[in-house]
Amino acid sequence: MPGSPICQVINLGLVEYRRAWDLQLQVASAVREGRRLNTLLLLEHPPVYTWGRLSPPEHMLLTPAQLAERGIAVVETDRGGQVTFHGPGQLVAYPIVDLRQWGGPLQYVRTLEQGIIRTLANLGVSGELMPGLTGVWVGAAKIAAIGVKISGGVAHHGFAINVNTDLSYFDHIIPCGIGDRPVTSVAQVLGKAASMDQARYSAAYQFGQVMGFHMAEVELPLSLAAGLSVV
Repeated sequence: MPGSPICQVINLGLVEYRRAWDLQLQVASAVREGRRLNTLLLLEHPPVYTWGRLSPPEHMLLTPAQLAERGIAVVETDRGGQVTFHGPGQLVAYPIVDLRQWGGPLQYVRTLEQGIIRTLANLGVSGELMPGLTGVWVGAAKIAAIGVKISGGVAHHGFAINVNTDLSYFDHIIPCGIGDRPVTSVAQVLGKAASMDQARYSAAYQFGQVMGFHMAEVELPLSLAAGLSVV
């Protein structure tokens, strides 16, 4: 995509949620101040439930003792949306992008949905939108969730695609506040495990296509890697 703005892609592997959040804030500050290019972080998390700003407590179905027994962290975040799960086998994408000259929040979320649909198509899954609901679906089942925050014109947080995710974790929450629809994954739809490498490549490529960016894969700079816990 010659002449398009550059967005850097950084593949991080498996990263603890709070560390990844700290990294997002560092990158967002640098993007906002013009010290970094737009950046897409691609990663997975150890098992964690995260709370959006609108999450009611009753949407968590486990007690603190049960969560501790299962070794599952719970983190309250500043993103939009409600409670969800992140874990191994789920592709998490954190686009940290300057939207001040690009468009508004609604246009951004709708664009993310289109990028997810294209990514799923590359994996052999037909995703679709559900009227009145955010995210991407396969039939009545949700396969990808979106939750973003825009501060000072720069977006962070992002989206998660269930690729090979252990879906049993969703049994313990009301995912995204929707209690009457199931959650699915690429592996469940296809009946076999999917390639995480292909999912990462497709997500980065399709994100660039829908956003109008030229994607360039780079390593995490040492200045940002300090204190980052990759597990």
